[in-house]
Parts: sequence; C-alpha cells; structure tokens
Amino acid sequence: MRQLPIIVLTLLGMSSAFAQEAVFETKSLTPETALAAARAALESCRKQGFQVAVAVVDRAGITQVLLRDRFAGVHTIEVATNKAWSAASFRTPTSSLATETQPGKPLGGLRNLPGFMAVGGGVVIEAGGTSFGGIGVSGAPGGNSDEDCAKAGIKAISDAIEF
Repeated sequence: MRQLPIIVLTLLGMSSAFAQEAVFETKSLTPETALAAARAALESCRKQGFQVAVAVVDRAGITQVLLRDRFAGVHTIEVATNKAWSAASFRTPTSSLATETQPGKPLGGLRNLPGFMAVGGGVVIEAGGTSFGGIGVSGAPGGNSDEDCAKAGIKAISDAIEF
C-alpha cells in the first residue's frame, strides 16, 4: 500500500504537466485589421476597373469581414468566402490548391469537399509563423487578378501583423 501514494503523486505531477501543455495562446486579427485588409483589396481591384467581393476569415474559417462592390456579381459573395476559407483551412493559397487538386492527383478528392474552392484568389494571412486566417477575392477577370488584389490587402496590414 505504500506504493499507492507514490503512484498518485506521480500521476498528479503528470497531470499538472499535461495541463500546462494542453493549452496554448493564439493571436487573431482585430475586426479593424480585417476590415483594413478587405478595403485595401477592394480598392486595388477598383483601381484596375474590377468590381469584386472580398472576404476575410479567421484561422477557423469564420468570416470576419465581407465587402461587395456595387456591381460585383451575386456569386462573388460565396466564391470570395469559399476562397478565404479554403486558403485558411489548408494554409495554402488557392492557386496552389488549384494545381494540387486536379483530377487524378492525390489531393483531387478535396474538390468534393463542400465550400472548397480550387481557383486563384484565396491567400493565407500569416506573419511571424502565425496563421491569422485567409482573404479571398472574387470578381476580377481570372484567379491571378483576384489573387493580386488579395495580396494587396495583406500588404496593407503587414506592418500591423508583423511581430
């Protein structure tokens, strides 16, 4: 019976160490920072004559900001959101996902995932080794143009998220 207290104390010590490792801190974009990124992306596209929707999602893929320009198509709302979600979820630009998920490739089945968008225009928002979420743009003529606008949005907040 003398071993029981030693075992209990050992387990208590282990659970204390485990509890310390079982939690972690994350950094998140403020709504103001997410809005600044979305506005900059929208403005970048406007300067090129494109009417788009821009979505910013947090690291869990939950929409923080959604902006739609006056004449952007109704479909651009869902597409921008799905691009942002896909980039954040897979921590990969959607232009890369477009290549890696082609039919016959090992990741091809991902295209059947609801909300998955494998076309350029979704970019991961990250800095200092931390993923904050994603930004997606839809409505420019092609994924490359959408992606350029999304990158302009990230560039606009880069000083605020670098640490």
